[in-house]
Formats: sequence, C-alpha cells, structure tokens
Amino acid sequence: MKNLSYNKRPKSFQQFVGQKHLFGENAPFMKLLKSGSIPHSFFFGNAGSGKTSAALLIADMLSLPFYPLNATNFKLEDLRNILKQHQNTLQKPLIFIDEVHRLSKSQQEALLPIMENHQVLILGASTENPFFALSSAIRSRSFVFEFFALSKDELREILKPYDLDLEIQTYLIESSGGDARAMLNLLDCALSLKEPLTLAVLKSLRPTSLNIGVSELDRHYNLISAMIKSIRGSDENAAIYYLARLITEGENPEFIARRLVILASEDIGNANPNALNLAVSTMQGVARIGYPEARILLSQCVIYLAASPKSNSAYEAINEAIDYVKTHPNEEIPKSLCQFSKDYLYPHSFGGWVEQEYLSKRLKFVKWLPKGFEKTLKEWIDKIRGKDNENS
Repeated sequence: MKNLSYNKRPKSFQQFVGQKHLFGENAPFMKLLKSGSIPHSFFFGNAGSGKTSAALLIADMLSLPFYPLNATNFKLEDLRNILKQHQNTLQKPLIFIDEVHRLSKSQQEALLPIMENHQVLILGASTENPFFALSSAIRSRSFVFEFFALSKDELREILKPYDLDLEIQTYLIESSGGDARAMLNLLDCALSLKEPLTLAVLKSLRPTSLNIGVSELDRHYNLISAMIKSIRGSDENAAIYYLARLITEGENPEFIARRLVILASEDIGNANPNALNLAVSTMQGVARIGYPEARILLSQCVIYLAASPKSNSAYEAINEAIDYVKTHPNEEIPKSLCQFSKDYLYPHSFGGWVEQEYLSKRLKFVKWLPKGFEKTLKEWIDKIRGKDNENS
C-alpha cells in the first residue's frame, strides 16, 4: 500500500505547493511548459521539495510516457529498451533520472545523441547541484533549475486536509526541515500505529529534527548563532550550554558539526590549524555514530574550538582578494610564471626560496596576526625571505 507522501502527490500544478519561481502562473518555465516545449532540464534542491512530483506533472501536462530511472543502478540497456519501444511512434518519452549527479562519463555520453536529436525529453533530479558532475556537452544541451526547501507556510498548506492539533502540526513542520516527504512520512507512520496521535508519539518516531537552519526566525538558528558566537568569544561554558540546548531540542548533529567546521577555518584558521582537522573529524564521526554518543564528540570539539587562539586572517584575506579581483579582473601574470616559461626560477634549486616576481603589482591581502601557530608561520616566512621581524 502506498504511503501518504505518494498518495498525496499533487494532481496538477494548481495543487503543487512551493517553487513559485518555476511553476507560478507567470514564471518563465511555466510559460514554456504551457507552450508545449521545455528544454532538457535538471532539478536540484532539498529532499522533499517536489522534484519528482514536478517531473510527473510535466509528463502529464505534455502527455508524455514517463520512465523513472535512478543513476545509482542505471543501465544503458534500460535506455535502449525505452528508445526501442518508441522507435516507430510519434510520441517521445520523458526519461526522469534521479540522483543524476551519479551518472558516469559513459552514461552521460550515451545521453548526448538522444538529447541532441530530441528523441526523448530528459529530466533529472538531485539533492546536490549537478552542474560540476555533468559534462560540458550535457550542460550545453540543458538547463539546471534550483528547488528550495518548503517554507513553514507551504508545509502548513500541505497539512490543511488533516484535522491536527496545533502542537502536532507544529512539530511535524518544525522537525521536517522543509521536507514535505519527510513530514508526511512521519504523519503516516504515527497514524499507522492505530493509537491516539500525540506529540510524544511523534517524538518517539523522530527524536532528531531534520532542520537544517533554513529560517533565521527559527529558534534553532538563534541557538546555533549563540553557540558559534560563544565559541568565537572563547567562552567554553556558554558554548557548551547552547550545545546542550541544541541537542535536547533535537537539532541534527550533522548540521551542528558543519557549522563547527566553518568556524574552525573562519575564526581560528592558522592560529591553530589542528582545529580544522578536529572539526572535520567530528563531522565525519557524528555522521556515522548519531545520537546519543555524538553529543560527546560535539562537546569535545566545542570546548577545543572555544579554547583555541582566534584568527580570521584567512577569512579576511580571501574576501579582500575577491573584492579586488571583481574590480581588477585581468591583472597581468608575470611572464616567468606562465606555463613552459624558461625564465621561471625553481625555488628548490636555490635552497627553498629565491626572489622573483609573482605579481605584476605589489598587493597585500594577508595580514598576519601574532596569535598561536600563525605567529610561528609569520616568523618562518620572514626567516625564509631573510626579513626577520618585518611585518610585510
């Protein structure tokens, strides 16, 4: 028997919730769809944001046979069989490929000729941006469209047909992280228990929120913000307090860990390079372990980061450099640095360092801070250049 998330798929774009930038009445993509001709397209975005439902509706609206495939077990023979079925028909099929970023090079090459001659309409979906996974040839023959996580109001609209208490509705929405499928699956499981639907039942089925911090108004976002700012301010007790709040309120441990990885580079950086190593290890560990033990890994990492010397020099340097490049996009590269140049001086041939021109202008983006290991790095680079104690 099909579950709620399947049975409640929209039957038309009038019933489709979300993605108004694509399927709203006056959206360009919808206008193309109404004209009866859309390009090969790849959809990417959060799970449960409507990618598969949209593909089904497109097939229905264009009256095209729908063939769902998945890149994880996609076989070229499957594609050939579909083409064979429609070889002598006027109606071209719609081939929908899920997890499209997993397509191999040979599979992508097999798609090229049928995309080129429009034997089929190719639609793909992925939770990851497939742009870098797709070959330039595939990209030139298609468009990539982003799907956004559903807002709380949009999720509430999906729950309208159900007569739910406010606290039940709130937990379903708050714990689903913009994922309509996950929300309906949780409701479906709770209802199948054949007992009163309560908040305790929902929490027993999903103790950990799927929330990914999408909304700045969300309490979880404020807590994660408070924890990050406490770590940045080197207050380990405040940081642990907010971590405990996040854990007890069901925040996803992987979301917490990802934020710690960013902080380790942005706010500690080369003052303590090992902070990034620990944060990345924590992120990998909590992904494998989960709660309740993941709380220990997170606690260790938070305390270590709070106690580490702080430097944002790497963060400031790349921001300043990017701003400069935006206004000076074509600074000349010194001839000695160009490929196959015979004038390049190989530093190892000169004991590890030799003076030569690396920029056509004298630019300075890195501002060394005398903190932790960063101070040592600065001393080393000055010594290498023979400029002890010079802050250049």
